[in-house]
Amino acid sequence: MMVEFDGIVLDYSRQQATVDTVDKLYNLAEAAHLQEKIHRMFNGERINSTENRSVLHVALRAPRNAVINSDGKNVVPDVWNVLDKIKEFSERVRNGSWVGATGKPLTNVIAIGIGGSFLGPLFVHTALQTDPEASRFAKGRQLQFLANVDPIDVAKNIAGLSPETTLVVVVSKTFTTAETMLNARTLRAWISKELGPSAVAKHMVAVSTNLTLVEKFGIDPNNAFAFWDWVGGRYSVCSAVGVLPLSLQYGFSIVEKFLKGASSIDQHFSSASFEKNIPVLLGLLSVWNVSFLGYPARAILPYSQALEKFAPHIQQVSMESNGKGVSIDGVPLPFETGEIDFGEPGTNGQHSFYQLIHQGRVIPCDFIGVVKSQQPVYLEGEVVNNHDELMSNFFAQPDALAYGKTAEQLQKENVQQHLIPHKTFSGNRPSLCILLSSLDAYRIGQLLAIYEHRVAVQGFIWGINSFDQWGVELGKSLATQVRKQLNASRTKGEPVEGFNFSTTTMLTRYLEESSDVPANPQTLLPRI
Repeated sequence: MMVEFDGIVLDYSRQQATVDTVDKLYNLAEAAHLQEKIHRMFNGERINSTENRSVLHVALRAPRNAVINSDGKNVVPDVWNVLDKIKEFSERVRNGSWVGATGKPLTNVIAIGIGGSFLGPLFVHTALQTDPEASRFAKGRQLQFLANVDPIDVAKNIAGLSPETTLVVVVSKTFTTAETMLNARTLRAWISKELGPSAVAKHMVAVSTNLTLVEKFGIDPNNAFAFWDWVGGRYSVCSAVGVLPLSLQYGFSIVEKFLKGASSIDQHFSSASFEKNIPVLLGLLSVWNVSFLGYPARAILPYSQALEKFAPHIQQVSMESNGKGVSIDGVPLPFETGEIDFGEPGTNGQHSFYQLIHQGRVIPCDFIGVVKSQQPVYLEGEVVNNHDELMSNFFAQPDALAYGKTAEQLQKENVQQHLIPHKTFSGNRPSLCILLSSLDAYRIGQLLAIYEHRVAVQGFIWGINSFDQWGVELGKSLATQVRKQLNASRTKGEPVEGFNFSTTTMLTRYLEESSDVPANPQTLLPRI
């Protein structure tokens, strides 16, 4: 129960599954036509049937000479046209030939986006920050992400920055996402107030497909970077959504290594037999844990602080993709799909929620370890170096979960009788280990693609559409009604009407206690 590919080792021997179980899962995959569904995805067929779209994030990191068709057209040249444009633009900003309105180099970048336009790029940025090669390329530069519509997030992002040296990247496919566009208008006001409205064209660029709205906003359409409707938001980190801000921070050569890492897993996923196929094995084991053993959650536990934003990204990739209640044909499912993903880097998590994992609910765990630390530390006189200390825990925790500790063992250790029930560990708690040889841009790309394809495998087996997300729409549409009410109450003093008793009561209370908010305010920007 060990598989190795291109510097990655997967050990799934501590799952609650025998070799016979895995053979049955292969049979299930055959019955679900998994191989055929994988091929349909790579061939650009419209497998996202509810939105009538192809699912081709694999094309975003395909080699320049690859052929991947969507509606009979090879999309790879289009992808590389955008990549070449990003390379050229990011190099101009980085070498100082593109400057701000006052002639100063743009050394700070704020990327505005939410959900898939934020979580993936933030994960990769956080992982690269401490990579020695990437950090050298980033010297003197700063990259930040503004996602939340909460003005506190705006305040934190612009604290200590000057518009003169700041470039804002607005990421919105349609240029209509409410939170993103309000944040974009806020930073446009920040730039305009300091430098004048004409400075916007020098200090703001866009990642969008809606060039009309980009131009209307005040951004030169020539400084808009495209992506396509066959790229789902949570799968978009390898598009301009991630590649543009990451290239501005680290240079295109580093980001290209990241893309090559993801591409290596794409090729592995599409061609390797199921017995050797890491994403397929991970996906099948997740289905086993969720649908057969009834474990609804999964902990993602990277033993590397550089991967601290990995679990939050995979939460979206997994839970937005597979949190569905009907089949791809619209039929209610007779079983639960999706899993509750959460996680923290080791050893932090050990001092937080591992108690529940060891002695409370059974939660399958993904342990992710790295052989060589990005930032090794050696102290004279210590028993082991700092990374060895970290990895001692990586190797110990899966065994602690698997084997536990019996009352008999505790008695032999002369543990007091009344404490034995409290110190007993049941064991037989499933986990798997992924060991990476290092954590550079290439490996980060590999890790991303492994988890993207794992989620797809689960969806293919469950027979759901992992590539739409209608569940995010209802709350957004209801928020529109609240927004209209707030405006009417603030500007015209109208009472709260048309809501249920609970919402009416809470909205009225909110309006009463914030009555000092001006009805027609002048622009006020945060100051820290």
